Amino acid sequence: MSAVQWRNAMNAGAGRAALGKGLPGRGPGVSSRAKGAGDEIVERQTPSMWAAVRARHVVVLAFLLAFPFFATPFLTYQIGAQSLALGLIALSLTFLGGYGGMISLAQMTVAGVAGYMLAIFGASGEATLSLGWSWWIAVPIAIAISMLAGTFVGWLSVRTEGIYTIMITLAVGVAFYYLCLQNYSVFNGFQGFQRVYAPTLLGVNFRNPVPFYFLALACALGGYLLIQYVLRAPFGVALQGIRDNPRRMNALGFHVTAHRIAAYALAAFLAAVGGILLVWYNGLITPNSVGTSWLINVLIIAVLGGMKHPIGAFVGAVIFVLLQTFAIDLIDRERFNLVVGGVFLAIVLFSPDGLLGLWARLRERISTTRPQAALHPRRSKP
Repeated sequence: MSAVQWRNAMNAGAGRAALGKGLPGRGPGVSSRAKGAGDEIVERQTPSMWAAVRARHVVVLAFLLAFPFFATPFLTYQIGAQSLALGLIALSLTFLGGYGGMISLAQMTVAGVAGYMLAIFGASGEATLSLGWSWWIAVPIAIAISMLAGTFVGWLSVRTEGIYTIMITLAVGVAFYYLCLQNYSVFNGFQGFQRVYAPTLLGVNFRNPVPFYFLALACALGGYLLIQYVLRAPFGVALQGIRDNPRRMNALGFHVTAHRIAAYALAAFLAAVGGILLVWYNGLITPNSVGTSWLINVLIIAVLGGMKHPIGAFVGAVIFVLLQTFAIDLIDRERFNLVVGGVFLAIVLFSPDGLLGLWARLRERISTTRPQAALHPRRSKP
């Protein structure tokens, strides 16, 4: 296929068909039909993301919807809601790392920017520093500023690769932490902002466990579906091509830097929504919320679930929150990071693709060890 046909296919929304040979695992289920030679557009039929829905997806969704009705308020709020908020932030890193090849340690920083902006423009316990605007004004402003911050981080880091990208994003995260810690006129120093509560809408108080859980579930589900849609869109397919071979994509006419910066902007949107949920969950935001430990924790969550699976961000968040909640009952609080580090190391050693990768390997092994009697039935005696 010529470069002109590739570009036309991407512009016409047929990117995955053109990239089918360049990206592993994209061949089955994709068919292309050329109207003619030369510059004519290549058409294809791509299964929508709804075609990939299986019975297990419906079961999981039903379980999530019913969870608050049989679980205690503690489990609903402390485990369920917190996991969904953290999973949304980790999803932004999974999108960047797994599908863009860019590991950013500044995703919690971007989420922290949204949280601080919400506290500054909205209402909090620090009446002298907060403007006290209504939440429906403060939330969009906080998301917009956070997206600008994430885009700026992307603009700084996309021209580098590997360890240099990690170091740049880590430097941005550490710089923002010390800015919040030492600035009192805007960020209120080490005290941060207290009493930043979720709003009441149509008589529903989202500070209560069940309403807040469904709010977090709606945001997490929306973020997950958005990523699934983007990965099947021409932009997402081009981004995966850039991940695999940026020089080839640049030679084919794709603007590699622009695609990467746009990916950072989209990831910043997810992190911003997750950051706002996390601030409402905790009811406060302080410099410790964006400290170095949390920059690393988001990476741990993403790797635990699996960087190649969008749902892996939420699986890793559930494991992390469970360890954070119950491990301190078995060991000293000071040694909690040792437990998390041990679990992280074990998963990386035995399954570099996280828990979902380990599950896929187990399913493959079980399927290959099944008896072959069904394939070769015995012949009945005459």
